[in-house]
Amino acid sequence: MTTKDKILELLDATDRQGIDEVMEWLRGSAFFLAPASTNFHGNYEGGLADHSLNVYTAAMRLRATALSLNPALEADLPEDSVAIATLLHDICKADVYKEVTKKRQNSFGRWEEYQGYTVDYSNFPLGHGEKSVIILLRLGLDLSDAEIAAIRWHMTAWDLPFQSREALGNINAAKDKYPLCALVQLADGFASSLMEDTVKN
Repeated sequence: MTTKDKILELLDATDRQGIDEVMEWLRGSAFFLAPASTNFHGNYEGGLADHSLNVYTAAMRLRATALSLNPALEADLPEDSVAIATLLHDICKADVYKEVTKKRQNSFGRWEEYQGYTVDYSNFPLGHGEKSVIILLRLGLDLSDAEIAAIRWHMTAWDLPFQSREALGNINAAKDKYPLCALVQLADGFASSLMEDTVKN
């Protein structure tokens, strides 16, 4: 089964209101072809889909461990919420990457061209996490408050303007209130740092 088929199967299994519209949008977008980044984890065609599935896989393993240590968390970490928050946390990246020709020095010190990616935020210039939430809500997906918080704050401090005391207060409150938020943050970091490769350019 391909990564695309697996992601669509997992999303379909949530049986959530609006999920059919989300899956149709994913099929029509560049989600399954886009990289996950320009120079870091998953910086290759299809890297975004691979990363999304890796975050789901890591989250489900972490969820199992968390429940074995604290069974009371089960109500806060339903499987459909984990699937939605992990598989769709980076949906905003489907339209921001553009293929470009770049230059680099080879091992002989000579300049050569190679194909890579750049980022263009002009289509819908909003912040990373909130853009994913807005896209999903516009598509009609029924999101819980915990799922919204988990997707919005999945980048942890990497997406936090440190000059904003309000943002710092919100991210801390979200982690305290919603265990799903902490789970998605952990799984995203685990997948990008320990499960995924970077193509060296």
